Amino acid sequence: MKKQYVRLLALCLAGGLLLLSSLSLHPDAAEAKPSQKATWFWDTPQIKDSADDILSFAGSQGVNVLYLQMNRDVRPEYYRSFIRQAGVQGIEVHVLGGAPNWALESERHRLETFIQWTAEYQASAAPNERFTGIHVDIEPHVLAEWKTNQSSVVKQWQASVRYLVDEAHKLNLPIGSDMTFWLHTYQLADQSMSISRWMIKQFDQIVIMAYRDQADNIYNLAASELKEADELGKEALIAVETKSSNEGAYITFFEEGTSYMEKQLSKVCTKAEKHPSFSGFAIHDYRYWKELHDSDR
Repeated sequence: MKKQYVRLLALCLAGGLLLLSSLSLHPDAAEAKPSQKATWFWDTPQIKDSADDILSFAGSQGVNVLYLQMNRDVRPEYYRSFIRQAGVQGIEVHVLGGAPNWALESERHRLETFIQWTAEYQASAAPNERFTGIHVDIEPHVLAEWKTNQSSVVKQWQASVRYLVDEAHKLNLPIGSDMTFWLHTYQLADQSMSISRWMIKQFDQIVIMAYRDQADNIYNLAASELKEADELGKEALIAVETKSSNEGAYITFFEEGTSYMEKQLSKVCTKAEKHPSFSGFAIHDYRYWKELHDSDR
C-alpha cells in the first residue's frame, strides 16, 4: 500500500498510546486517522455496577476502544448505559465474541447467535448506545483437530470468517480479529498465500498477539503481519499480555509491571510507525492490566 503522505510520529506517551500524524505532501490531503489503544473486557456482568470504575481506569490509561464480550445474561439496558457513558469519554465499544471452536462448521450456530444478538441490540439501541464495531477471537490452533486434520480446520475457519465478515458488513459495522503472530508461516492448501494474508484480506482490522516483554521481540514478532497489512491496506494493532503465563516470563509484563510495559511500548511505537497499517496497541486484558497497575502503586 502506497500513500502520498509523510507519516510522522508526533507523540508516544508513556502509557503506550501513540498519536500518529500523517501529513500529506499535498495541501488538500485527508486528515490523519486517530490512533487506537484497546483492551478486552470479558467479565461483562461488571458493567452493571462498576461502569464508572471501568471507564475511569480505561480513560486514565488512554484507552479509546473497548472490546466488550456479548453476554446474553446481561440485559441490554446495561449495555446501553455503559456504551452511552463510554461515548461521553470518547471510548468506542466493540462487541466481542469468540472461542477456538467458532472455526468449526459444527459450531456455526454460535456465530449465528452472536450475530443475531448484535443485530437485535443495534436495532433497539439509540445511536449513542450502539456498538461501533465487532471484534472476534478465534484461535483454532488450540483444537485437537488442528494437529490431526489441519487442512479441514482451515477450510472451516475460512467459511466461518466469510460468514462473520458478511454479516458484520450487513450491519454496517467494521470487524476486527485477533491473530497469532506466527500465522504467516502457514500456507493455504493451494499454496496461493499465507493463512494470515487471507485472514487480513477479509477483516477490516487485525490485532497481532505479539506476546513478549521486550520491545525488539514484540516488534519482530509483529513485523510480518504488519507488512502484509501494509500491502493490503488494512489496519493492524499490536497486542501485549499482562496476565501471568505458564509458558514463560518472557511472554508477559506480569513480572515487570506497567511502568516497564509503557516504556517498552514507546520503543515499539518508534519501530512500528513506519508501517502504514500500524494503528496502535491492544492490552490483554482489562482485568489483569488493572490488577497489575494497582499492584505497582
